[in-house]
Amino acid sequence: MSIWQRFLYLIGLRPNPSPRTYVISESMQVTLSTLAQHEGRPEHELLPDLLAAGLTEYSTNDELWGKWDRLTPREQEVTALICLGYTTKQIAAHWVVSEAGVKFHIHNVLKKFGLKNKAGLRHMWAGWDFAGWI
Repeated sequence: MSIWQRFLYLIGLRPNPSPRTYVISESMQVTLSTLAQHEGRPEHELLPDLLAAGLTEYSTNDELWGKWDRLTPREQEVTALICLGYTTKQIAAHWVVSEAGVKFHIHNVLKKFGLKNKAGLRHMWAGWDFAGWI
């Protein structure tokens, strides 16, 4: 048991100090076997890489959710519309406001994320599905 696991157990955040075990579904096992075969590696060697990739993805998504939550509803909407490919002019027409009003919100969003342009914003949120905003 690592010192970290022992510490979590001692402060009550992990009720059982023994190693955790996990069971995967049959379809997941088939996928793992297929991937291992494709990679030419045993499954037990592939698992740490898959876990690391999954944790990285989880961490990245968690960070993005935190950033998303810091946006106002209007900033969320402008971000979604930009990521859907709308121009400033199209967003203004959609909102029935001036382009200057849209630019104000875009500026605030870019500033919050430390970005220079809308292309950077689209890249940041590339993995998200904003289809529901239309």
